[in-house]
Amino acid sequence: MNVYDKAYDLAKALKDSTEAQQLKEARQAMDADPDASRIMDGFRARQMELQQKMMGGEEPTEAEMAAITKQYEDIAVNPLIARVLEAERQLAVVFEDINRLLNDVLKSVAG
Repeated sequence: MNVYDKAYDLAKALKDSTEAQQLKEARQAMDADPDASRIMDGFRARQMELQQKMMGGEEPTEAEMAAITKQYEDIAVNPLIARVLEAERQLAVVFEDINRLLNDVLKSVAG
């Protein structure tokens, strides 16, 4: 058994999974709507700014966190965006489950 072959199989299975396909379809539908796409792009840009700030060692202010939370609540009412957000959440759950399985292997090997 070649571990790399299995990793390739896993990657292909993830790409072909229902969750990945639903995310792809949701993004295509959202991208076809210029307003929804623009709104999501603005949200992602703001989200990225905050992540970069945190990676730089700065904590976002309460006001910044409240603003991004409010922006998320505002965009999530758009059905096209809500569909993308839900599909992203479902795919993230799959990745978390797989990551947990891999971590369990590392723990068992490392002692």
